[in-house]
Amino acid sequence: MLNEREAESCYLGQFIPLHYHHNMLMDSNRMQAFKTAIQHVVRPGAKVLELGGGTGVLSWFAAQQAEKVWCVEFNPDMVNEARRLLAQNPQGEKVEVIHADAFEYLPPEPVDVVICEMIHVAMLREKLLEVIANFKQRYLEKFGGLLPIFMPEAIIMAVQPMQQEYNFEGYSAPIVQFQETNAIYANSRQLAEPAVYSIIDFSAPIDMLISWQGSFSMTEDGNLNALRFITKNILSVLQQQSSTIDWLNHYMVLPLPSALQVKAGDIIDVSFRYRGGASIASLQNALQAVIRQPESITVHGEAVFA
Repeated sequence: MLNEREAESCYLGQFIPLHYHHNMLMDSNRMQAFKTAIQHVVRPGAKVLELGGGTGVLSWFAAQQAEKVWCVEFNPDMVNEARRLLAQNPQGEKVEVIHADAFEYLPPEPVDVVICEMIHVAMLREKLLEVIANFKQRYLEKFGGLLPIFMPEAIIMAVQPMQQEYNFEGYSAPIVQFQETNAIYANSRQLAEPAVYSIIDFSAPIDMLISWQGSFSMTEDGNLNALRFITKNILSVLQQQSSTIDWLNHYMVLPLPSALQVKAGDIIDVSFRYRGGASIASLQNALQAVIRQPESITVHGEAVFA
């Protein structure tokens, strides 16, 4: 019988099907970004820990330079798959695949780098924030000293008002949609520029509660019926080059509870609040968007609008 954490993992998607992990191997943007970042961060002779290792490919990237890699995976099917695949690849013997809960595991000795790709758009569903916050506390209690480098090093999240088509061959269905970041969707129209609503630095204390209140000035007339969520993962900071190695999650477009007919120049106030790692529905239920009404002022006894 599943315990509470295992049951939540099944519901939120930590026990995602094997073929999904295989699809991630075929995602060239993801693979190239992580490979480049890991080559930059992992120095020869380093000790590396990966939390949530999946197929083991990121641990294998690290093993090309590292002396030792511990790859922790909670899903027993993925543990077997990672061991099978690593055995077929040179340097795979440097990776020890451990069947354990990332919330509980600590390496037998201090490590230089921690890789954790438990990443979902808007930091929903996956438990990255909670896992890293928990790990940092337990690691310092056991080893003291400095914390390792975390990958990703930071995450930038933004939100954008959208007009989204929800007509599917005559069937109206306002649903959550995920979009490729490098594709053009004719049924999606941007109504304003995106706004950053959260920056998470993994070297600093992590706040599990994510909330935002902000406003947008509409750049076009339209039917504001959705918000697009954008998540940019800063995998590694290249300080000497003053640049970063990034990876963008798929965009996530969430329908609003009520559509707003807007005109260019309208100011829209938007707010939401959710906990990192929670369900998509928890964010959907918190979405609010309203057209800001002009403020009335009195001039010589007559009411006018500012």
